[in-house]
Amino acid sequence: MLPVIYGLSGLSLTDDERAFFRDADPLGYILFGRNVADRGQLRALTDELRALSGRDDLPILIDQEGGRVARMKPPEWPALPAGPAFAALWEIAPASAIEAARLNAQAIGTMLAETGISVDCLPLLDVSGPDTTPAIAERAYGHAPMAVAAMGRAVLDGLGTAGVLGVVKHMPGHGRARVDSHYELPRVTASDAELEADIEPFRTLAHAPMGMTCHVVFEAWDAERPATLSPAVIADVIRGRIGFDGLLMTDDIDMKALSGSAGEKAASALAAGCDVVLDCWARMDEMVDIAARVGSLSAEGVERLARALTSLPPRAELPPFKELAAKRDALLALV
Repeated sequence: MLPVIYGLSGLSLTDDERAFFRDADPLGYILFGRNVADRGQLRALTDELRALSGRDDLPILIDQEGGRVARMKPPEWPALPAGPAFAALWEIAPASAIEAARLNAQAIGTMLAETGISVDCLPLLDVSGPDTTPAIAERAYGHAPMAVAAMGRAVLDGLGTAGVLGVVKHMPGHGRARVDSHYELPRVTASDAELEADIEPFRTLAHAPMGMTCHVVFEAWDAERPATLSPAVIADVIRGRIGFDGLLMTDDIDMKALSGSAGEKAASALAAGCDVVLDCWARMDEMVDIAARVGSLSAEGVERLARALTSLPPRAELPPFKELAAKRDALLALV
């Protein structure tokens, strides 16, 4: 199995993609707006991906957060609130915020499960601050580590009851970044002691089955390399101080924070200690380059993947989406 999660180019597989994926056998796939039209099309696509892989438990990922990050959009699917809506409710009614986050995650989970998507890249556990880049601040669950952890736990639980795995991101914390790593490399100058607040939510949820790194340089830990490419950050901070032993994937290696060819970045991330590379843009030459450089999923990765895929409780009988969303909205209306 290839330690890569690939993106797809369109609403259905091309002949070239089908042939390449059959031979490469990637760990999984991630879907974007370009891959999503309606329920029938999306279910047909996820069914074909599972049939092609021969794995019923094939991880098929999506970023369905709410707000600015939602691949399944109106009018086919309802709009969803983003993290700050729950953070605002936390300020006046923490228990209601936790319940609203859980209901929202259950609603999202029902959307995804219906269409064959098994993993949502949620929750963000990034602790926002006054200088946080809008790319994170507009999605985060607030500035208090305890609140972020509590709502993150509710999201993982809510997704899980619908049979969907969550991914905690962006480890070890993207909240101090002042620039968007999609376009440039953030550098964080905070001290080791100051960064304790950033890793606190990840430490609280270290049992999460899957996690995602960030492309951010933390000068207190490794002044030369971003977390995704840093053996020190992955071994000492993510695996060590945080205690995360789940399946660790990179953020998208095509983001401009990283330099080099796709294959070079992928190989460097795996050498640093990531289990899986996330390559989102479905450029065939880059996918082939990555496949030629990365080898097979490590023994540790195989074990972590198996543990993640068997970590969910039996899927619950949940109310329909509209009922879950109505209860969520009643709580958010308290603000």
